Amino acid sequence: MNGSAADIRAVLFLCTENICRSPTAEGVFRKRIEDAGVGGIVAADSAGILCSRPGMPPDPRAIEAAVRRGYDISDLRSRPFSRDDLTRFDLVLAMDSANRQQAFRMALPGEVHKLKLVMDFSLRSPGADVPDPYYGGRQGFERVLDMLEEAISGLVQVLTVR
Repeated sequence: MNGSAADIRAVLFLCTENICRSPTAEGVFRKRIEDAGVGGIVAADSAGILCSRPGMPPDPRAIEAAVRRGYDISDLRSRPFSRDDLTRFDLVLAMDSANRQQAFRMALPGEVHKLKLVMDFSLRSPGADVPDPYYGGRQGFERVLDMLEEAISGLVQVLTVR
């Protein structure tokens, strides 16, 4: 990470449509930073690199899986990723390498250091892609949550180490 963890005040989670993976990541992150006592210090949001349907709630299967684990993402709404996000956020965490690559194309040279994969913070699977569960069954949403909980635990640990 360029700079120190203390410089991170705003994190954006990025996926394709912003209805499955990135709102789930945002919900997990918000709860984890609140539990860590830095909820008022580090802001979170999510967006979709393609987001063809802005204003949509998360997929019902994502909401159900999140609720089963104690996260409420039902109030989140999809929005498109924009060039301004690269200025507003200190860290942009893509769910997969294709999303990150598309964001790289929008970034200025001084912003590319902000673009990472969420799984870069995983101890078990650093650099892995979080698979899109949209076209699969409910078990795909559980797998996504398993991966995101593990990676976000690592992220929160990095952000709260002083």
